[in-house]
Amino acid sequence: MKRKIVAVAALAATLLGAAACGSKNDSPTTSASGPVDGKGKTLKVWLMVDAQSGWKGVVDDASKRFTDATGAQVNVEYQQWANHLTKLDATLAGSDVPDVIELGNTEFPKYVFSQAFAAINPGDYENSGTWLQGLKGACDFEGQTYCVPYYAGARVLIYRTDLYKKAGIAAAPKTYDEFLADADKLQAAQKSDPKFGAVYMPGQYWYAAMSWVKASGGDIAKQDGDKWVGQLSQPASITGLQKWVDMVKKYSKADPTKNENDQAGIFAQGEAGMFYGNAWEQGAAEQIKKDPNDPNSPMVDTKVKGKLAAAPMPDVPSFLGGSNLGIAAKSQNKQLAAQWIKYFTDSTSMAGLVKASALPNSTALLDKAATDNPAIAPAALAAKSSWFTPNAEKWADVEKASILQTMLTEILTGKKSVADGAKWADDQMNTTLNEN
Repeated sequence: MKRKIVAVAALAATLLGAAACGSKNDSPTTSASGPVDGKGKTLKVWLMVDAQSGWKGVVDDASKRFTDATGAQVNVEYQQWANHLTKLDATLAGSDVPDVIELGNTEFPKYVFSQAFAAINPGDYENSGTWLQGLKGACDFEGQTYCVPYYAGARVLIYRTDLYKKAGIAAAPKTYDEFLADADKLQAAQKSDPKFGAVYMPGQYWYAAMSWVKASGGDIAKQDGDKWVGQLSQPASITGLQKWVDMVKKYSKADPTKNENDQAGIFAQGEAGMFYGNAWEQGAAEQIKKDPNDPNSPMVDTKVKGKLAAAPMPDVPSFLGGSNLGIAAKSQNKQLAAQWIKYFTDSTSMAGLVKASALPNSTALLDKAATDNPAIAPAALAAKSSWFTPNAEKWADVEKASILQTMLTEILTGKKSVADGAKWADDQMNTTLNEN
């Protein structure tokens, strides 16, 4: 993947004037089945710029098939990640809205809760029974579905093949115990370098820490009646959190007060053997801009160029980045919008995305994706097991308050035990998630 998935700041955006009337439970679903006469109409579609630069041919093919079937034309407008939510908020406050809107999966819940999107019938869409949970989770609310999974990018284990060879490691680990054993071997082989850490894992990398929690059967928070209750202090969550903390303390030299945003660049400096990142971060570690402050600066090779490989992190589910597609509640062309999304997310379109090195929206398509494009095989395998953040209306406020990040830093720096840190985070989430 070529870009980072916008998360915290994007979710904190204020939605202006997008609320519709009535309960979400009572919202009629928009059908994508049956013939639709769209002659004389033009569908307005907002996609992010990734589609324009990465798979415009897939967009054009889906639009052609849609036009052939319905007679309607398609006007695709490509948006920039830097300002798309601000632009969307302003647009939704008026009446001239896009019919189809792409948002990052972590951006969707806030707009679903604000009733900016129309409910859809999942059964109208191909592969809906096997949609990736890390995408689908953002679409579901109060028994209805408000968006269609589009494409994904998964987090994987990225490692130094040269250091593996030096340490006598023949292949990527297949189990978590093998991962720890490999870390021991890397550490031993580089023991003369005090700056070296077998794993680069910044202390505020909460997506990673919560993946360890999920791997142990734990959870972050769950709904109990009309209340949300933090789950990090439950036994299974404590087990997973402790495993992550133990691994970080033993093998990582990363700053416990830093997040993962610049981990690829730091890893490129050559002082670590492995890191856990989005699949596209392998390329980001191998090449960087000569002048980071110049958008037109040429790319230059780093110390790790040609020395990296990727594999699924064994026994750890992946938090997916990616995008979903929704139909604006104010759209005057809802059924046409549903039809276009149906074409753009069918198996034909998914095959095109795979060729462009994006992951398809369904677990049923991942094995074929790994075969058809070996470059994305590690991410495709990792995406088979995925998770999503609690689908709570106030979850954005949890992220904005850095509750999980603060907890992790305080545990790693010894200010709190794992149990005390988890209890503190639960208390903070209980307050934040249930605020009126």
